Amino acid sequence: MRIIAGKARRLPLRTLAGKDTRPTTDRIKETLFNILAPRLEGAYFLDLFAGSGQIGLEAVSRGCARCVFVDNSKKACAVIADNMNFAKLADFCELMQTDAVSALHRLEGKYRFDLIFLDPPYQSGAEGTVLQTLAGTTLLKEDTLIVVEADIHTDFSYVSALGFEIAREKIYKTNKHVFLQFGKNNAD
Repeated sequence: MRIIAGKARRLPLRTLAGKDTRPTTDRIKETLFNILAPRLEGAYFLDLFAGSGQIGLEAVSRGCARCVFVDNSKKACAVIADNMNFAKLADFCELMQTDAVSALHRLEGKYRFDLIFLDPPYQSGAEGTVLQTLAGTTLLKEDTLIVVEADIHTDFSYVSALGFEIAREKIYKTNKHVFLQFGKNNAD
């Protein structure tokens, strides 16, 4: 696992040992960042269920102004901190060891994010809880893009009831990225 492009390109990153996390492959990460590229420069990025921090660090390497990493695991947070420091990107990063919903409440009034990436455990339903919480916060801008990495069978038919629109869906072999935007009539 490595940072693919930007100021920290080619740097290897640590990952968590074991099968509790699913690091995004370089191929899928490259596809994701080709889609996100026009939105990265100067953006505020939120990486929920951050694991090793590779997605947020890729975003910062490619020009994001700030990334907030959130993970509930002490081990994951130690790996993220090591990766931030090794890549010399720590000045652009903030790390929170807490669950995603608590983090959203604590971030309220502090940031408004341009990009939000969440990669919760597959089939846990956590993405629905996070999206419901996000819809009731001031963390979203009118054009905030939320990317959810999920199992290919995860149902997102409920998101319109929360005020989100599916802008795009990129399907891979066993998983997918769902790109959501909060309805323009619902954001301030």
